[in-house]
Amino acid sequence: MEDRVRVVIAEDSVLLREGLTRLLTDRGHEVVAGVGDGEALIKTITELDAQGELPDVVVADVRMPPTHTDEGVRAAVQLRKAHPGLGVLVLSQYVEERYATELLAGSSRGVGYLLKDRVAEVREFVDAVVRVADGGTALDPEVVAQLLGRSRKQDVLAGLTPREREVLGLMAEGRTNSAIARQLVVSDGAVEKHVSNIFLKLGLSQSDGDHRRVLAVLTYLNS
Repeated sequence: MEDRVRVVIAEDSVLLREGLTRLLTDRGHEVVAGVGDGEALIKTITELDAQGELPDVVVADVRMPPTHTDEGVRAAVQLRKAHPGLGVLVLSQYVEERYATELLAGSSRGVGYLLKDRVAEVREFVDAVVRVADGGTALDPEVVAQLLGRSRKQDVLAGLTPREREVLGLMAEGRTNSAIARQLVVSDGAVEKHVSNIFLKLGLSQSDGDHRRVLAVLTYLNS
């Protein structure tokens, strides 16, 4: 059982909204509200905040009424600016680079972007919700692959070895060093060495503290 988190879900499909609610409540989490559009999401969060009951994380569809274009992600970006401590995990049918980079352009804590297909992998989805609620990062591997596949990223990454790029890609998926070690079948110490080299080559000093990990990912995505 993960640590219990309080969630608001913004999804215009009633069936999917109810399904997400069931997935989370079955794991012991609390869904405090469910809404169907971006305006209702912002209103709900504002009201909960006024009551001193701000949730830990919002799970929102990128596209919601009335135009089904970018209402969800725009609401998410607005909420992150108004409530920096609020985790935001957005769901999308496809990889939409502009929305992903817009969401990642602000604070480096408590953000996630997953494809809706990932919801079917229940454990992975719930883990992502909890990680974002705790201030971590959860990026879909397909989102990472597409964003990092741009040719203009190559200059920034030219100094990284293939293994270091692989490690950074797994970091961008929100994996811990231990999880990366298991994925690559290497020791934790080897991963720690790769991570240290990545920080050095990307110009992230120790003065950046615990945020170096997220700063490395953001450098990777936004350079």
